[in-house]
Amino acid sequence: MMLILNRPWTLFAVSTLALLIPLATALSAEEIPPKLSLASATSQSGTPTATAEEPVDTTSTESESTESDAETQAALPAASESKPFNFWTSKQMTGDWGGIRTQLEDIGITFALTYQQQYMVNMRGGLETKNGSDFGGSYDHTLELDFGKMKLIPGGSFFFRTKGTYGNEISDFDQEKIGALSRTNGDAGPEEPIFVDKWWYRQRLFDDRLEFRLGKIATAKDLFDVSTIAGSEDKQFLNQALTVNRAIAHRNGLGIYVNAWPTDWLYARAAVVDAQARPRRTGFDTAFHGPARFSVFYELGLLPHHISSDWNLTGNYRIGSWYNPATRTIFRDTLGGALSQRTRTGDVGFYVGFDQMVWKESSDPKDKQGLSLFGRYGYAHGDVNRVEHFWSTGTQYAGLIPTRDKDTLGFAVAQSIMSKQFRSQINARADRETVYELYYACHVTPWFVISPDLQVVTNPGGDKDDRDTLVAGLRLRITF
Repeated sequence: MMLILNRPWTLFAVSTLALLIPLATALSAEEIPPKLSLASATSQSGTPTATAEEPVDTTSTESESTESDAETQAALPAASESKPFNFWTSKQMTGDWGGIRTQLEDIGITFALTYQQQYMVNMRGGLETKNGSDFGGSYDHTLELDFGKMKLIPGGSFFFRTKGTYGNEISDFDQEKIGALSRTNGDAGPEEPIFVDKWWYRQRLFDDRLEFRLGKIATAKDLFDVSTIAGSEDKQFLNQALTVNRAIAHRNGLGIYVNAWPTDWLYARAAVVDAQARPRRTGFDTAFHGPARFSVFYELGLLPHHISSDWNLTGNYRIGSWYNPATRTIFRDTLGGALSQRTRTGDVGFYVGFDQMVWKESSDPKDKQGLSLFGRYGYAHGDVNRVEHFWSTGTQYAGLIPTRDKDTLGFAVAQSIMSKQFRSQINARADRETVYELYYACHVTPWFVISPDLQVVTNPGGDKDDRDTLVAGLRLRITF
């Protein structure tokens, strides 16, 4: 706990609370406006809550932070019906603050503060096992302002997330001890102060059938090829290869996103994002200066459980493509400099994916206990991309152990296949990297989750000469 309290984000959290609590107190005597039907009942990622009349986007998941956090806020009792605080059963460690959290939500202010910590050990193989352990973590603060509830802009909202990471250079753990293409800890990062990770203005129109976002957006885990089973290293699989498709040229930068729901069971989305954006920068220095280079993404999705009311097994099926305008070096053996190096500008690829619940323990639509499957495949041109083909598949069971309804058990496999041109021109020993991962997320309390994790990586780095490795991990997650 001292580790938590001594971190710089504590000052940020305390200052935020110092501003929000007086605001809620001042507004608590006013009449609270009624909730909007769908725009107010969403996750931070834009996933609408299920209703009979309106579309539901089950494909959108806020990586690392927000879907369950938003549900947590919605599940709290009204301020006038506030229950006594119980440390062990509260949705957040700090409780509802006597109803203040609910009052803030009712006036259009929703926020979440989460803390993640991981401890990883290379038990066997890889590059090195000596001192082959490290720990690190991250902390996320999200805030969403619902302008509809504030009676300012119907269907409008503003979202932003600040993020920070800490640790003993855990981001070097995979490079120095494992040597894998995909990080065994997808949340890993060097010691970094708080920075604004993403922000956007969102506008919903036509009964939420059309949505726009404008700001600093992240295509991975938020908007495209989003998996509800394998989409968050904070809650589900830890390995990076099992939370994103490695054959997609994802971006995080200034851009615009459009999502349309012509029917409840069909959606189409697209985005244009600054292709030159750099991490931990505002993005204005590249989006509006220098060459105009923007990545483009398209996706079409199908939700079969909305086609028939008799089908209660949720799922989503998606297909998409992307364009990357960057200039890339073509894999070519220059014979020690005798031949000139070649480049190519512009690259495209495509992907498919699905999530499907195949068995439920009950017919209650709110009950999520049961067995689910997921799968992904992606292709990128092998002349400039080291990974030409990528696939992953796995399963998750929620509530496997009686009385442990919130716990989840997951197992999955991912494989990154090296391109033929990289193999013939650069490294004849290049082959494929395969990841196997097993985890169990134990909900000690609603706000505290501990997850032991075990991974096997064969041919780390995709090289036949690399030693297979066995990695064990332990993840903690606290919702304040």
